[in-house]
Amino acid sequence: MRDYEIVYIFHPSLTEEEVNQKLEKFHPIATRSEGAEVTALDHWGTRQLAYQVKGESQGYYVVAQFMADPPDLIEFERILKLDEDLFRYLVVVSEGEPTSGMSVIAESPASESPERRDDGDEEGDDEEKGEEDHLGLGAASPPEFSGGRGRRRRIDGPRIELLNFKDVGMLSKFITEQGKILPKRTTKVTAQFQRRLGQAIKRARHLALLPYVQNHDL
Repeated sequence: MRDYEIVYIFHPSLTEEEVNQKLEKFHPIATRSEGAEVTALDHWGTRQLAYQVKGESQGYYVVAQFMADPPDLIEFERILKLDEDLFRYLVVVSEGEPTSGMSVIAESPASESPERRDDGDEEGDDEEKGEEDHLGLGAASPPEFSGGRGRRRRIDGPRIELLNFKDVGMLSKFITEQGKILPKRTTKVTAQFQRRLGQAIKRARHLALLPYVQNHDL
């Protein structure tokens, strides 16, 4: 038995009641094994898509978390693919991300001021953070930059304990205006966090939460 999370994008014309009727058909297939159950359900409602999906610029989002046996997901996903009102979905192993789409941020003392670091710091900082990350103490903080060209400084904020692939606001901080992921040498995050970041952005783009390029025709 494993914990999973699924994000659905339904046709925007569906009402909450109609969506619930579909979920009542889908979820028993995924949770038919003993001990399996739906643990959380969050209707985001109709939202603007980052790019058109099946000719629509809006979609009805639902996030569900459930416990299931991996073999049951085969039939579950087969049924999902047959539903014409389901634009897109993504099933992932849940790491404890909130359904609301917020990342988990470490608490920091109110009296603690942000640390300023020059872009010319040694790579040893990355190695130290890598060891800290390996111990589960956190990954990185959102990048904020100041200073002139060629001499950019990063101002550290609260550490991101768990990066949520549904957190568009946080992910956008690591993307350029052209839609490219900022390199590690610019953001000064650990290599492990950079890998998680890339995966999270790919998932967000698949779910039309983030665009693939700067300008999509909607």
